Amino acid sequence: MTKIITIANQKGGVGKTTTAVNLAAALAATKRRVLMVDMDPQGNATMGSGIEKHSLEASACDVLLGDATAARVIRPAPEAGYDVLPANADLTAAEVQLMNRIGRERQLALALEPVKSNYDYILIDCPPALNMLTVNALVAADGVVIPMQCEYYALEGLSSLLDTIEQIRVSVNPNIRVEGLLRTMYDPRNNLSNDVSSELVEHFGDRVYRTVIPRNVALAEAPSHGLSILKYNKASRGSMAYLALAGEVLRREAKLHHYATQ
Repeated sequence: MTKIITIANQKGGVGKTTTAVNLAAALAATKRRVLMVDMDPQGNATMGSGIEKHSLEASACDVLLGDATAARVIRPAPEAGYDVLPANADLTAAEVQLMNRIGRERQLALALEPVKSNYDYILIDCPPALNMLTVNALVAADGVVIPMQCEYYALEGLSSLLDTIEQIRVSVNPNIRVEGLLRTMYDPRNNLSNDVSSELVEHFGDRVYRTVIPRNVALAEAPSHGLSILKYNKASRGSMAYLALAGEVLRREAKLHHYATQ
């Protein structure tokens, strides 16, 4: 059964795209069939997967507006080990045009339906905003991973995102749940990082992933080469962390499935 995970946080610079690309690569390394959906007009997940965003004949924009099927637009990313529904700046136009459409928040969910069964996991990378693109990503999702930097403003805006997820759960998508909060760019030598980390665990308990993504030079360098951290530097701390996160995601899913079948 396909699991759709949206990676969201309206705060920029918290590691959303880094998490989307590297979690996709880590899940693919466990022999899962993975699709990465880029819902950010910046197209960073597309570029980070080794696909040139400026030379796309069709993109996520065409899929959202119904001008092309997902099957036609999806491309393999051989170096990454997964498939990509790519995006570029055209997505900004899609967001504007969607505003006047009936059922505008369900366009991505409807577009993914025919290709869902081809994958074990579909990961959706969101823009740093609670806009119509993010809403589409949340409506299509079974779960949400929220990357968070352990800094002073980390919790600011989190309540807005959680409120939005709850509104979507009540009104459109009863299956959506928060998969987990992921601590990113973590520096254990920083007292503030440790304080915020403790506060997150205190507030959210086991919804905080045990895996912590460290501040790591290789993680920052990999996107400029169009590679995941597993391909760029498999021995790095960043690579080990995302492989550990994939393991944690799979274990949580197995546990949920176990309880659901009891």
